[in-house]
Amino acid sequence: MRAMILAAGRGSRMRELTDVTPKPLLQVRGKPLIEYHLEQLKQAGIHEFVINTGWLGEKIEAALGNGKRWNARIQYSHEGWPALETGGGIHKALPLLGEDPFLVVNGDVYIECEWKNWTRRGLARGDLAHLVLVPNPPHNIKGDFGLVSSRIYDAGAQYTFSGISILDPALFDDCKPGSFKLAPLIRKAAANGHATGELFNGQWSDVGTPERLKLLEARRKK
Repeated sequence: MRAMILAAGRGSRMRELTDVTPKPLLQVRGKPLIEYHLEQLKQAGIHEFVINTGWLGEKIEAALGNGKRWNARIQYSHEGWPALETGGGIHKALPLLGEDPFLVVNGDVYIECEWKNWTRRGLARGDLAHLVLVPNPPHNIKGDFGLVSSRIYDAGAQYTFSGISILDPALFDDCKPGSFKLAPLIRKAAANGHATGELFNGQWSDVGTPERLKLLEARRKK
């Protein structure tokens, strides 16, 4: 399985920090967030990575290089600025991701998990997406999706999308190049019975504000 790390956004709510540093390169205990993903996914058996870039993308490629440091291969899908949103960015990178299902993770989340549970997972015949959900955090109390018997539902948003998913390239079959979000594609797949999910109750953080970054740093020091 290949993995795509989404790293093109600006992080407008963290402007004082992200004006000069792309959000995935913000550090927690001296290490950029995106490097936690690379290290842990490599340990879980992934050797092929695709990273999309937009805001200050040249800094991401300069920091990570071609992946040799992790004995892995990193390819870049450069979008320029403004970037192409989540769906448009993945769609542009499909030629680099191959024909099989691939793992996607937001470059600005932090999670402590057993990645092998997902890197060794495929999709059942006919399914187009598998989402990892988390309990609704204070900043997203209304949630994103419902989950019943391992199936994703648009109604009854019990849980929040963690930013981690396994997607089939066929999810994007009807898409055209350009900027668009991923969520409507997931909702359509869910409405047609083609999206599964699971709940993760471990340590997870969406590092979307300076305050959340400070809280994560404080927890990591304990």
